[in-house]
Amino acid sequence: MIGFLNTLFGFIIKPKSAFAAPKPMENYKTLTDKEWENRLPKDAFYVLRKEGTERPFSSPLNDEKRKGVFRCSGCGLALFSSTTKFESGTGWPSFFDHLPDAIETKTDFKLIVPRTEYHCRRCGGHQGHVFNDGPRPTGKRYCNNGVALTFQVDS
Repeated sequence: MIGFLNTLFGFIIKPKSAFAAPKPMENYKTLTDKEWENRLPKDAFYVLRKEGTERPFSSPLNDEKRKGVFRCSGCGLALFSSTTKFESGTGWPSFFDHLPDAIETKTDFKLIVPRTEYHCRRCGGHQGHVFNDGPRPTGKRYCNNGVALTFQVDS
């Protein structure tokens, strides 16, 4: 009985923070390259942190057809809904729209011709490039590296 009372009183007088779930990391953009290298597989590190590109047709996500959400493989932020995925024939998972407040863009001159590159808003991880040759309703094609994404099936 005394053990039960100690347990009960322990729950009653514990501070609220003792019951709180651990906070997710708030600022992924402060991680160093070395910290990212320790967190990510080599191919994901190359794409997400060094703005690399995976080989076309190498990602199993290119053929993913189930309903769900595509998330940044660096931090888990939801980037795309499966309802916006389409077969572009390019060899990379492609979407005609992103989720609200999911990405940031910048101009990339690596191939001399300017292209719009996009990154995960939360961690800054490179995802791919957006082009103006996608289907309706947006006319956009968000051409994503599969290794920069994870897929969560709708339950």
